[in-house]
Amino acid sequence: MKPIRERKGNRRITPDELLDELRQTVDGLSADGTDRGDLKILSRAMRELRHSFRVFAGLRDVRKVTVFGSARCRAGSPDYRQAVAFGREMARRGWLVVTGGGEGIMEAAHVGAGQDMAMGINILLPFEQPDNPVIAGNAKLIHVKYFFTRKLLFVKAADGVALFPGGFGTLDEAFEVLTLLQTGKSRMFPMVLVDAPGGDYWLRWRDFIQEHLLGRGWISPEDLSLFRIFDNATAAAEEILGFYRVYHSMRYVGRDLVLRLRRPLDGSALTRLRDRFSDIVASGTFRMAAALPEEDEDEPELAGLPRLVFRFNRKSFGRLRMLIDHLNRET
Repeated sequence: MKPIRERKGNRRITPDELLDELRQTVDGLSADGTDRGDLKILSRAMRELRHSFRVFAGLRDVRKVTVFGSARCRAGSPDYRQAVAFGREMARRGWLVVTGGGEGIMEAAHVGAGQDMAMGINILLPFEQPDNPVIAGNAKLIHVKYFFTRKLLFVKAADGVALFPGGFGTLDEAFEVLTLLQTGKSRMFPMVLVDAPGGDYWLRWRDFIQEHLLGRGWISPEDLSLFRIFDNATAAAEEILGFYRVYHSMRYVGRDLVLRLRRPLDGSALTRLRDRFSDIVASGTFRMAAALPEEDEDEPELAGLPRLVFRFNRKSFGRLRMLIDHLNRET
């Protein structure tokens, strides 16, 4: 089996080269003597991802918010009504509302969004988890067997994440998203935790985080910037929309982090940024730039956006979220 090629400098590996790597990996499974059970897992996961990527490809230009919450939430309860209101707020702003496609909070968010703006990724469980009536039969409904492929899909395409009260699964999803944001294993996006009006589910959760995680030094104070808590659906929706007021998107080019902005920073704004966020710069400083040549290969439609470029230390992601908030608030 040939060794897998590494990228050279800033050169992007081509799709044909990536397909060649996949074929090498598959051929290697035979050479390794991989057993039937492991091959079944890999085969099913590949089929699920291939189908899902094809569905998502047709929706690439639509902003998406992923909504998590309990399947046990009763229709008509305060949390259910809040999820309906949130789904409606996001859909009327042109956002696709992605849920697990089941009952409870998932159904409520889809009721608010309506069929055209609803998308579901349902999990096949030993006990039946029926598709909710809004998404059932919809071309934007995907069924998967494995939680790990489902989690990948929920976060990969998300431009925002909203969590409503729930059980083990909801808390697992909350910590999964926070872990990805804190470690930089996903691009930065807004995360809102939404209670019913006057509710305290997420407030009590935050108390636990502050006392037992922050208080014992397991997380940093700036990690608390990675999420916001609301008990108002409109305010939660506005938080997600406001995240993209000036900030547009991000990517790495070599060792530099490139933030695409909707408008450039003037000299005084750039000076304030350098004063307040020099701690996250590994070397050099912040600079404004046009699109870098490497970006044009994949996303020429973003070429006209101004860029904020700097050598990020790749560890202070809570501070990076604070920088984006600063850009949206003061630019």
